[in-house]
Amino acid sequence: MTLPRSAHLRSATAGCLLAALVLLLCVPAAFGSQHKRNVSKVKKPPVLNLYETRALLAYEAMQRNFYVPSAGLYKGEPEFSFLWPFSQALAATVSLAHVPGQQAKLEGGLRALTAGLQVYLSPPAPEGETTATGASTATTLRSYDGVVAPPVGPGGDSFYDDNEWVGIELARIYELDRNSAALAQAEQIMQFVMAGWQAAGPEGRPLPCPGGVPFSNAKSNTDRNTVTDGPAVELGVQLYRITHEARYLQFAEMAYGWVRECLREPNDLYADHIELDGEVNRSLWSYNQGSMMGAGALLYQVTHEGIYLYEARQTAKAALAYFPYSRLSSENPFFAAVYLRNLIYLDSITHDPPGTGLAREYAYYAWQRHRLSGNLFAYGSPPTAELLDQAALVQIYTLLSIPPRTLF
Repeated sequence: MTLPRSAHLRSATAGCLLAALVLLLCVPAAFGSQHKRNVSKVKKPPVLNLYETRALLAYEAMQRNFYVPSAGLYKGEPEFSFLWPFSQALAATVSLAHVPGQQAKLEGGLRALTAGLQVYLSPPAPEGETTATGASTATTLRSYDGVVAPPVGPGGDSFYDDNEWVGIELARIYELDRNSAALAQAEQIMQFVMAGWQAAGPEGRPLPCPGGVPFSNAKSNTDRNTVTDGPAVELGVQLYRITHEARYLQFAEMAYGWVRECLREPNDLYADHIELDGEVNRSLWSYNQGSMMGAGALLYQVTHEGIYLYEARQTAKAALAYFPYSRLSSENPFFAAVYLRNLIYLDSITHDPPGTGLAREYAYYAWQRHRLSGNLFAYGSPPTAELLDQAALVQIYTLLSIPPRTLF
């Protein structure tokens, strides 16, 4: 059948219209594709995930409510905080600086905090003094007091664990921006810790389970603790990785072995401390398990000796059974922050998932149950917002946002 001329015309016209339509559709598509390529070359700010967002909100609340910019310090009693909460606010800031896009924003704050830290620096101790457990001092030995030192504050005893928390963060600052002053301060703290090692008791008398780092340099102190030796191992390994000085690794291995021998319980968890008479305080706290897990993981990484990783995993297995969320949430949030940080670091090596899952559960319930309207977190009875708790929550949200390798 032959189509009328008008039908041919309509068919040809339709073909032309179709071709034109295809051309119109294709040209913008091609242009759009090129436009997208050009736009992709423009650097965009990173999109924050849930945990990064909450970490920043908690950090901003911490700074708004507790920070004193003119001093580079945090509020406390009577005027500025103890070194312990300060160390955790420092840890929160260092961790947050590892979130993509935040380092440049926090550089000024980190400089201010490292300068403010020097207000806690104690004067040299008179040569020849000893603590109750026999630790000697020297005129050149410096440490950070538990409270602001003279002339700003009254000063006082130095706590080894507080100094170690600070040293760990100073080493992280060095890893972050190669700040040589931060490294020098971290090494100074390590000298203080190493000099505190308890080889003998007062007047050289035999000491039950000789060795270990005391709780403080106070003459009245008689305790040697997991919390002063586990973090000492971590700081020692950090400094060994940076400087390659064998003495740091040797001390770390010695301190780790002492805790294993003197404070490990049959269930693979660690007791709190041993006293001068040899009595062991068998209290079990999450942060002691965490610091020893992290110590074992770090020693494994630098020595490649599998026994360290095996022991860390055994402790992690026991700790996960003993510290479910219900028990972990009853402790000070600082304890949980140390525990979860070390557990996640270990998991990054073993590729076991429990650490991150438990941290997410803790972070979820903290946001739902303990957060006030201004993003402050309140604990205790009655619930009160404290710097130490706030800094711990900043850390927990941040450790879910950054690569585990940056945690130590």
